[in-house]
Amino acid sequence: MKKIVILISGRGSNMEALLRADLPARISGVISNRPGAAGLATAAAAGIPTHTVDHQRYPSRDAFDAALAQTIDACGADLVVLAGFMRILGRQFVETYRGRLLNIHPSLLPAFPGLDTHQRAIAAGCRLAGATVHFVTPDLDSGPIVIQAAVPVLPDDDAGRLAARVLEQEHRIYPQAVRWFCEDRLALEADGRVRLAGAAWSAAACIAPPLENRPA
Repeated sequence: MKKIVILISGRGSNMEALLRADLPARISGVISNRPGAAGLATAAAAGIPTHTVDHQRYPSRDAFDAALAQTIDACGADLVVLAGFMRILGRQFVETYRGRLLNIHPSLLPAFPGLDTHQRAIAAGCRLAGATVHFVTPDLDSGPIVIQAAVPVLPDDDAGRLAARVLEQEHRIYPQAVRWFCEDRLALEADGRVRLAGAAWSAAACIAPPLENRPA
């Protein structure tokens, strides 16, 4: 059975979705870079070992990354899952865990990497927004895509309303991506795309909203 380590910085709602998912794996640790992160209490209540690696205690990004990697390795991680982890990880760290480091981003990548994704989607006049699970690479929000989910952008949306609908989909697709990894169904192709074993087509899987919920 594979071991999963989850990295959080706050409440960890995607972590909670993973805890509810009855995955074929053991969550061997939850690590936060913020000592007061609410998700630590949630994980502890579920009987999961928790750790804090406070980035403010380290003189450089490299020093923090090294301490974080040491804590991850002590948990015996086969997969590292970023669940609202609000730190940019350095190249050496990412390369160390290449192919076993997943992130979820609240946009349909490659559109809108970085922050303020929902407001940017509305401002751009997008008819669809969504979320993407991807393998992490040194370039921000640009790694191979595993699965995406789309939601309609409605005429009266603001960033908060759109974010809430996207978050519902995040809670669906992140456990699915992690399950595929634990079942050894994900493979990185030479061209940088993800192949899903048993799927009708290669690369990412996509979940679209029901037809009646799509904008006209």
